Amino acid sequence: MTKGEQTRRHLLDVGRQQVLQKGYGGVGLKELLEAGGVPKGSFYHYFASKEAFGCALLDDYFEEYEARLDRLLAQEGDARTRLMRFWQAWLDTSAQGGLANHCLVVKLGAEIADLPGDLRRLTDQGAARLLGRVGAAVAEGQAEGSVPAGTPPGTLAQALYSMWLGAAVLSKVQKSPQPLQDALVVTAQLLTPTA
Repeated sequence: MTKGEQTRRHLLDVGRQQVLQKGYGGVGLKELLEAGGVPKGSFYHYFASKEAFGCALLDDYFEEYEARLDRLLAQEGDARTRLMRFWQAWLDTSAQGGLANHCLVVKLGAEIADLPGDLRRLTDQGAARLLGRVGAAVAEGQAEGSVPAGTPPGTLAQALYSMWLGAAVLSKVQKSPQPLQDALVVTAQLLTPTA
């Protein structure tokens, strides 16, 4: 990795923490550069605009998230077990400081939903890729009988993801893991076939 690539990576890492704390609109370029220890004016060497920075931040976030999801879903066990491992990871992450404090979709979803342009589009596309992976695991579980077959896989994946996003927001507001714990109970029920 070249020095320029290292600096760009460092700005993305510092920027992610600042955006998670203050939101996209709350982070100014001057404070980002100061926090990153990068000289003024260098920002535009790495990013064409603040929106380009936001897009790179989202691309980086979803690439990391997808890799983590792929690792969880590739582990041993039937599809239901692997899906539950993924949802449990939301709760485990919560115990380490709160998923809402690490999830850009939770932090930025409402803020950028009404913005035109690439930030909203990239968030939507990233979430769609995640839902595709979860939906594929649901379909696999339905085919093998470890997940109930009554609901279309994409619909069940969307409902679960929506519930967990909402639970993450409530967990952040309440400063409690309880909404995520409740979501895990309901998820286990939804993914358990009836006898």
